[in-house]
Amino acid sequence: MQKARSEVLECSSGSLLLMYFHFPSQITALERCPWGHWCGEPSDYELVMIAAHAHSHGTSGQSLARLGLQQEPGDGMVHCTGGPSQTRDLEARAQNEFFRAFFRLPRRERLHAVLDCSLWTPFSRCHTVGRMFASDRYICFASKEDGCCNVILPLREVVSIEKMEDTSLLPNPIIISIRSKMAFQFIELKDRDNLVESLLMRLKQVHAKHPVHYDTSQDEDMQTSPVFHSTSMCSDHKFGDLEMVSSQNSEESEKEKSPRLHPEALISVFQQAGSQSPDSRMSREQIKISLWNDHFVEYGRTVCMFRTEKIRKLVAMGIPESLRGRLWLLFSDAVTDLASHPGYYGNLVEESMGKCCLVTEEIERDLHRSLPEHPAFQNETGIAALRRVLTAYAHRNPKIGYCQSMNILTSVLLLYAKEEEAFWLLVAVCERMLPDYFNHRVIGAQVDQSVFEELIKEHLPELAEHMNDLSALASISLSWFLTLFLSIMPLESAVSVVDCFFYDGIKAIFQLGLAVLEANAQGLCSSKDDGQALMVLSRFLDHIKNEDSPGPPVGSHHAFLSDDQEPYPGTDIADLIRDSYEKFGDQSVEQLEHLRCRHRIRVLQGHEDTTKQNVLRVVIPEVSIPPEDLEELYDLFKREHMMSCYWEQPRPMAPRHDPSRPYAEQYRIDARQFAHLFQLVSPWTCGAHTEILAERTFRLLDDNMDHLIEFKAFVSCLDVMYNGEMNEKIKLLYRLHIPPALTENDRDSQSPLKNPLLSTSRPLVFGKSNSGATDYQKQLKQMIKDLAKEKDKTDKELPKMSQREFIQFCKTLYSMFHEDPEENDLYQAIATVTTLLLQIGEVGQRGSSSGSCSQEGGEELRAPALSPEQDSVFADTSPGKIAQDSQTFPEEAEGDWTVSLEHILASLLTEQSLVNFFEKPLDIKSKLENAKINQYSLKTLEMSRQSQPELKLSNL
Repeated sequence: MQKARSEVLECSSGSLLLMYFHFPSQITALERCPWGHWCGEPSDYELVMIAAHAHSHGTSGQSLARLGLQQEPGDGMVHCTGGPSQTRDLEARAQNEFFRAFFRLPRRERLHAVLDCSLWTPFSRCHTVGRMFASDRYICFASKEDGCCNVILPLREVVSIEKMEDTSLLPNPIIISIRSKMAFQFIELKDRDNLVESLLMRLKQVHAKHPVHYDTSQDEDMQTSPVFHSTSMCSDHKFGDLEMVSSQNSEESEKEKSPRLHPEALISVFQQAGSQSPDSRMSREQIKISLWNDHFVEYGRTVCMFRTEKIRKLVAMGIPESLRGRLWLLFSDAVTDLASHPGYYGNLVEESMGKCCLVTEEIERDLHRSLPEHPAFQNETGIAALRRVLTAYAHRNPKIGYCQSMNILTSVLLLYAKEEEAFWLLVAVCERMLPDYFNHRVIGAQVDQSVFEELIKEHLPELAEHMNDLSALASISLSWFLTLFLSIMPLESAVSVVDCFFYDGIKAIFQLGLAVLEANAQGLCSSKDDGQALMVLSRFLDHIKNEDSPGPPVGSHHAFLSDDQEPYPGTDIADLIRDSYEKFGDQSVEQLEHLRCRHRIRVLQGHEDTTKQNVLRVVIPEVSIPPEDLEELYDLFKREHMMSCYWEQPRPMAPRHDPSRPYAEQYRIDARQFAHLFQLVSPWTCGAHTEILAERTFRLLDDNMDHLIEFKAFVSCLDVMYNGEMNEKIKLLYRLHIPPALTENDRDSQSPLKNPLLSTSRPLVFGKSNSGATDYQKQLKQMIKDLAKEKDKTDKELPKMSQREFIQFCKTLYSMFHEDPEENDLYQAIATVTTLLLQIGEVGQRGSSSGSCSQEGGEELRAPALSPEQDSVFADTSPGKIAQDSQTFPEEAEGDWTVSLEHILASLLTEQSLVNFFEKPLDIKSKLENAKINQYSLKTLEMSRQSQPELKLSNL
């Protein structure tokens, strides 16, 4: 039964490692959350950690079994063996992802119901069997037969949803009417009543956000207009007979904002005269327009049109230039965003223009590199429109900002669409159709390159066998995906590729890429190196022509230039697109999404491995920890980051992973995460005092006060603890007990009067023999002088330690010695050193007081110089004297009582047992082994403790 369940899951949504990554609705890093649900949406960089566990970081069979998963020994992939509820959760998440990818809807769209049904298709005069998908703002239909009929109904287009009479011919029917006077009849719907009720509720919510009213004066226009009407420029948006009313539709605001934006597509203003005669050009365009008008009459003319194989053929023939921009809006559903956000783009332009930052500088550099051969971008009109769109988008989505190749794509959008329409088309491409393409790592493009390699192996095995390293082909084809062939193909040909992309999505680019490789397979197989292969492909792509283009040929500005002057046979883009559909169009959206998700894991893991290698390359020269141990520490550090992000409720809001930062600073952890790691790997374990010491260490390392520290700072601190010289360790401890590490509100920082310094249950022995007193004093004085000289040469002087801070320092030392084999000797030694330092502080206090007295008072306080044996700083003391001193410091004089780092270090050096303690070699490997075992159990214990109070309250 479990095997069957695993196979079902694998068929529906790919390998279960994909599920483990891409649809982790019920899965944490390696355990179920204590409260049984996933806390927050994980980022791609965080999800990839699971693969690292499954392959190399000790994810045992038991850990995966707790998740209901198992790892196959052959391929390392993870498959499901869990219970029915977990399987359903994964299936639901997979179905949601497939729904958004298939209909290319926004990522925030949530799928509510999937029902088998039949839709009346008037063009075929029958009901077509398929499935209905109901989500937050859409009702969609996909036929059972792939490509037969798809429908997308935005709820903002819907006027009514009604139940019809149930008959034997029309079982459980409903009618959905849209505002363009079309109606869609669905039958054979199970649980019809609940479905209609939920649809009406969501319809009401959508219309409440965007109030509508109907304008019947538009009826006649609808009968004659070839496509929907749309006005731009932040004004009211009209589609057919319905008018969207904006809250910002006052005439004054329109007059103020409209002049800022270009009112029409640039190609209508900068239309070039072609080599063909005007009559020939018009006849070609008119034939295409006539075919499209006939199609609109039969299949619909709005975003709610029936999408069939017939419209795909029309798109492959090339969309007429007069309809291109509007159909791009329909196919991408950018028209819905445009109508739902009146005034949005204009406001963005107002807010973003005039601001100067790194992004705007990059945009300015690339403005004149965007289709420089086209007259629309040889003057300020086109350049200004391009600047506004790119700057507004960077302002809207700072996570993407601006990336190279966005300028080329946007310039083409501006040629065929109005400025505001071009902006929403850019939104659709960057955020829905090509997710994760436009960032500094172009993750999405790399994923598709990896998928493309697999498709080459499947469809062109001979070429794949000849090209031993397909990554070379992938690097050549990267620009195909990033710019949709716009940068490497003549513009009049490349726009036909963009037509197919807006209708079929990334599938069109995959199949066209395969068609290009097949057409050049012979030349590629005979090429001797990558340079020759690049020459073959560049020459071919540069000579692709468009016989139907009404304008003159416009070469690609990135075309390969060859010294070969021999005429090269051209290829018509229509023929190439037709071949791509006929030979390579059998890949379904579901298959491509499965491949994308699977390869996404590999690409992200490759990025994580690269990040890890670069982090270690940066850190290794600066520390003495062996590289293999540093690698283990990096894994622990990142694993702690992962667990805390998704085990904590609520999820931390601070950004923990920022790929734009230097490699060594990308992953960061907060104080709680640091405390966990400190407890696991620090050699300075102090029992109950460990947590307090971890808090102080975190405050010391958090030098920029953002409450996060990076891996480099974490490792540098550990390196001092494990491999530092004694003076480095003491200096670190000293800094942990002065500001900023020690604060006024430190929870363990109590008044000296309430915290007897030397109170201990163990008998301590103090004092030294008189015979060794002179040598002891001379040695100490000389050390202080040497350290003072060394300090002047090197480090900036550290502030002196107050009495309160010194007490905390001593408490930490006592805690560190607990359970040490030499515990008694260490206690006796530290008691002696503490006594000495207390007296040093007293002398400084008295010196400070005498310095503030009058000269007469000073004369009276002067006394003959004491001999070394009589010097109160170095005199031997009894236990009674120490106890008395520890209780008699006046609280108001605390600010004057101080000791320096040099005093403390010199005093500690006088005790051999303390020197041995701080200089003994420490083994980090055993700590790391225990940390790997205990990291998850420690987190589980913490979460169970947090949940217990909640359980008690619920029981009450």
